[in-house]
Amino acid sequence: MTLLDTPQTDAAGLGTGTAPAGTGNAPATQVRRKVRGVPRSTVRNLLGAALAGISVALLLTQVTALTGIFGVALVAYLVFVLVYGVLVSLADDAPVVKDAVMTVLMASMTVLALGALALVIGFTLARGWHSLIHLNTYTQDLSNAGPLAPLTVGGIGHAIIGTLWMIGIAVVLTVPLGLVAAVYLDMTRSRPSNAFRTVIEAMTALPSILAGLFIYALWILTLGFEKSGLAAALALSVMMLPYMIRASDLALRLVPGNLREASAALGAPSWRGELQVVIPTARSGLATAVILGVARGIGEASPVLLTSGYTPYINGNPLHGPMASLPFTALTLVRSGSPLLTERAFAAASFLLLLVIVLFVIARKIGGWGPGHLSDRGMRRVREASMRDAARYSRRLAARDGATLTTIPVAIPVANTGTPDDPNQETLR
Repeated sequence: MTLLDTPQTDAAGLGTGTAPAGTGNAPATQVRRKVRGVPRSTVRNLLGAALAGISVALLLTQVTALTGIFGVALVAYLVFVLVYGVLVSLADDAPVVKDAVMTVLMASMTVLALGALALVIGFTLARGWHSLIHLNTYTQDLSNAGPLAPLTVGGIGHAIIGTLWMIGIAVVLTVPLGLVAAVYLDMTRSRPSNAFRTVIEAMTALPSILAGLFIYALWILTLGFEKSGLAAALALSVMMLPYMIRASDLALRLVPGNLREASAALGAPSWRGELQVVIPTARSGLATAVILGVARGIGEASPVLLTSGYTPYINGNPLHGPMASLPFTALTLVRSGSPLLTERAFAAASFLLLLVIVLFVIARKIGGWGPGHLSDRGMRRVREASMRDAARYSRRLAARDGATLTTIPVAIPVANTGTPDDPNQETLR
């Protein structure tokens, strides 16, 4: 046998179907696996495994002391996964069995997480729906609404205004500081920056009550200011800033290094490359960082309890007097024991949930475009800047050649139209 008669194998050690010459064996056929769609065999295996899991769980409830919906569901799921793996192994090899079992586990965990999220959202909206449908819920406060007042009297307007003031002030304070700190961590590789990053990571686990105590001791007790919405906004800023810095730093570090090198190769200084290349590229991640920071602070009640307190009246001045917030209002009302006030508490929680969803949609609209994508206004600015640059270069060229440039309607380089004596000459259109 020569080297040409040796059967060829692929990288996985499997035969490619080429048999030795003269042996008379038929070429081995390979069956390509389908990677799209769900085969009928997979559907049959899933249905059979599910039926087996339910049957075994129900049988155990009859012959053993197994009771409770959670115990029955857990036993049924474990039997389902085991039987499904056995059914797949009857027709496929070990790698396919591992892939099928892991796919079922990942899909189950995804369904469980989404189901828990849908249950929380649905339960909150269902309990607060009877109060959300009334317009007075958004325009009135609880100054004239007692525990037995109907849902058509009073509302959570004072909490809505207070939450908007607190979160607005906190965002104004934390977004610039968080972005500057993230740029510093991204551009600096030194011991102080490493220590700063360690402190930021440690502050992400800071309990919210400590942020409230810090502002209460510094702003109210030491400096002598009263409880107000501004004090609560400062406490929320302490909670939001570490999350915003860390998420922004991760977004900036994900920018490819060749973009930075390209901006440096074009002669741009580091600050200009960071401002015009890195930050626009990481725009989507930075918007996500803002959302994470807002979501961290908008649902906190303990800092508001210590720094602002609660009032049933509408307070539009964040510098003076107590100011209510949606989470603290929901906590206060749900502890009252009144069914009607409990409905208002779930209405406050539902409105807070809807507010977070709206902020997320706005952030994705602003920062969801990919790198290099520009709006119509941005494209107009780029075209105008290109025309100005081309006109400036043309005037400089005309001044150097001693010519007078009269008008330049549009200055965009076009293809080479020079004469044979001057092949490098370009014209402007």
